[in-house]
Amino acid sequence: MALLEKWTKMAYNEQEDKNKLQKLWADYFEVEKGIYRQLLSDPDNVVKGTVEELAKKYETDIMTMTGFLDGINESLVTPNPIDTMTEETEVALGFDKERLYKNMVAAGADWLYGLEEWNDIFDPEKQKELYKEQKQSQTVRNAGPKIGRNDPCPCGSGKKYKKCCGKGR
Repeated sequence: MALLEKWTKMAYNEQEDKNKLQKLWADYFEVEKGIYRQLLSDPDNVVKGTVEELAKKYETDIMTMTGFLDGINESLVTPNPIDTMTEETEVALGFDKERLYKNMVAAGADWLYGLEEWNDIFDPEKQKELYKEQKQSQTVRNAGPKIGRNDPCPCGSGKKYKKCCGKGR
């Protein structure tokens, strides 16, 4: 079984005791924050190694490292093969700084996008701009004015909407 599948079964197990799951996630978030602090302190250095080597480097277990690799994967310049990775799989953590910041915002991970290490990468104005861009990209906008039943059909038939494209709605 691939590592990601094991991590998913462990971290998202609905049959598991809620307290045990809360502890797992609380511990995970602390480790995650520590790894990001190290990565962001030297953001242009692409950290490489096997999953096992990175777990040792960041003083965590294989499953927590797997969860971290899953979380950062969409922010990487070259994604890792997380679906098939094993302990011996070579991975790289070369991330796109803006994409990583925006993904942290999208996840609502204020403990990550609020890390002080970001201040050495982006000034406060740039952080606000990236935050705003991400939040706006998640905003659902109405496509346009609502068509009334008795309005002319927008298809151009000349019929009322209720007798044309709105029929049966």
